[in-house]
Amino acid sequence: MDKRKKAVFLDRDGTINSDEYGYVKDTHEFQLYSFAKKALTKLKKCNLLLFLVTNQSGIARGYYSFADLATIHSKMQNQLGEAAFDDIFISPYHIQGFVKPYNISHADRKPGLGMFKQAVQKHDFQIKGSYMIGDKYTDIEFGKKAGLITILVQTGNGREEFLFKRQEWSYKPDFIADNLLVAAELIEKLEKK
Repeated sequence: MDKRKKAVFLDRDGTINSDEYGYVKDTHEFQLYSFAKKALTKLKKCNLLLFLVTNQSGIARGYYSFADLATIHSKMQNQLGEAAFDDIFISPYHIQGFVKPYNISHADRKPGLGMFKQAVQKHDFQIKGSYMIGDKYTDIEFGKKAGLITILVQTGNGREEFLFKRQEWSYKPDFIADNLLVAAELIEKLEKK
């Protein structure tokens, strides 16, 4: 029996925080969902590592800098307190950007597995039985390719993507949850089995 901890990979915008502004450029625009801290606290109590994996093409597009993003993530971690992420992985790349060297197609951008591979290199965790939670199909594809249990949340883009785009999906989520708190409660039940 593998004694290493399992992990939960989480998308950011639309999963743990509101995505109503589109590109979150500063701390004033960053608003955690009211249930986010409670959800992440539940996951921590299940003895799971928490990894944020977030596409941040706003860097490639010149909307904000790495320093701006670091400030936003510092605010987020402070607000989460003991439920803070164990590590944060970002992908600043987008082929339609204009800020070099990030204006390229790159394996770090979900659904590519670059951020997952970084987590594997940095942390000793059990992949089998670990999870991916996100609000976009790219999150589900990322999770499936990485061998994770996938949960699509209906916040952010989740409901719209499920209702109008699921016929095009090659990968189906293992579970669908109303929001991150419901997803955390589901994981809590799965971990008790």
